[in-house]
Amino acid sequence: MIVHVGSGSDGTEDSDSSAEREQTNSSESDGNIPKRTRLTRASLRLSQSSQGKLNVVPFFPPAHVDTPDVKQDESPPLTPTGNAPSSESELDISSPNASHDESLAKDPALRDSDKDLSHRPKRRRCHETYNFNMKCPTPGCNSLGHLTGKHERHFAVSGCPLYHNLSADECKVKATTREKHEEEAKVQEESNRHATRHQTPTSRQTRYKEQVTEMRKGRNSGLSKEQKEKYMEHRQSHGNTREPLLENITSEYDLELFRKAQARASEDLERLRIQGQITEGSNMIKTILFGRYELDTWYHSPYPEEYARLGRLYVCEFCLKYMKSQTILRRHMAKCVWKHPPGDEVYRKGAISVFEVDGKKNKIYCQNLCLLAKLFLDHKTLYYDVEPFLFYVMTEADNTGCHLVGYFSKEKNSFLNYNVSCILTMPQYMRQGYGKMLIDFSYLLSKVEEKVGSPERPLSDLGLISYRSYWKEVLLRYMYNFQGKEISIKEISQETAVNPVDIVSTLQSLQMLKYWKGKHLVLKRQDLIDEWKSKETKRGSNNKTIDPSSLKWTPPKGT
Repeated sequence: MIVHVGSGSDGTEDSDSSAEREQTNSSESDGNIPKRTRLTRASLRLSQSSQGKLNVVPFFPPAHVDTPDVKQDESPPLTPTGNAPSSESELDISSPNASHDESLAKDPALRDSDKDLSHRPKRRRCHETYNFNMKCPTPGCNSLGHLTGKHERHFAVSGCPLYHNLSADECKVKATTREKHEEEAKVQEESNRHATRHQTPTSRQTRYKEQVTEMRKGRNSGLSKEQKEKYMEHRQSHGNTREPLLENITSEYDLELFRKAQARASEDLERLRIQGQITEGSNMIKTILFGRYELDTWYHSPYPEEYARLGRLYVCEFCLKYMKSQTILRRHMAKCVWKHPPGDEVYRKGAISVFEVDGKKNKIYCQNLCLLAKLFLDHKTLYYDVEPFLFYVMTEADNTGCHLVGYFSKEKNSFLNYNVSCILTMPQYMRQGYGKMLIDFSYLLSKVEEKVGSPERPLSDLGLISYRSYWKEVLLRYMYNFQGKEISIKEISQETAVNPVDIVSTLQSLQMLKYWKGKHLVLKRQDLIDEWKSKETKRGSNNKTIDPSSLKWTPPKGT
């Protein structure tokens, strides 16, 4: 059905400034990098004039085609202290006549007598430095080339062409191809930006979807006997010193996506190395022993150097203290009295509990939690200034204690009503529904506070996926239960505690927002609602949901 929104004559200025909103994360978050959230005038007008009622008429939408995600702004990485890298730390290679230059600046006679300075060598700035004593750990590699095709040398396996069964020239060719495709995508994005009123897929998008479907048809055909023998021979010859052969395992399209992700991750690590956040091959914790799990880390975390250079860290899963060896950890566990996080238990249902931990009262625990989280979050930059935050730690209990599942933090006094500053689900509990539980719990607290909440930006890649999925589920559930003839964005926001801007962006991504004959329309797409309902039925009644009646919490007053 079509849901009519008000005509939009709310006095909103038709200017670019009214179509853009910028939110800057000045506190603990998934990152400290400013991100500009761009909305169309129609979308912003819709969220601001949300008191207008909506009329409902039947509508049968066309087949849904996924639209590409909006590309996020890229910014240089930050230092472990939370400050952007200073340009003064870069090397200045000055001219050999530096003292002569200073004398020219001080003495007017000399400056006037030497008008022609073209013979003097120019000052240049060195952005990239290499330690030529370092070598790639891959056997037989000479450290030349880079997986991204943009650097002349590499020092880690992540950037080694030989490890990925490629040559340096092949990496350069692939880099050129990727840049060409990215330029084409930018041009297409610019052309689509001015056609936001047309929600139906373009002919180009339809053709692209058909091409992808065709390329993916044979991805489950399996390997032939000769291919299996070739792969086994490669594995026996090189072991773990080379990447397994990946050709013919999946479609060429999916394999190319994987290669792009590898190159992007390698480029991010190289940028961190150049900025000095990672020393070549040394201060990078590769694994941590956490409870009964051994976890591979994803990113660099600023643990003290004496711990970081070990490559492997041993962490107590209850008090989060980090140690150098398993012997020290064993002795610590024998006398550690902690079996759950500090603070107040504000929620319990079955084996799931949530503890509210004050960063001011339990500073060491919260700092250790932030250092641990940075191992799995890319843009997190706050580790030690934890006093202005409250941490909500979710645990799963058994006969040995309450095991850390994940957590989110929020400011005690947020000027912009952010209900989440940083959110993390531990890797061993990912893809099990705990991330949505944490998000749902954060919005439950916002409902108790009688506020409308939103997470701080920018979100990490996994965080963005989780929030989009949660917002989609909330809106489809609301539409399924809605039986009236009039509705407004403001009413949806007040009932769900979701920010109107997030509601509008989700409706746009679901192709449920349309501009027609001077009015904004919300399309109640029955196909999406039916798909969501069937998934809910298959999921059944599991315990991966938040029960509001199990919350025992009152909003803190001016901490």
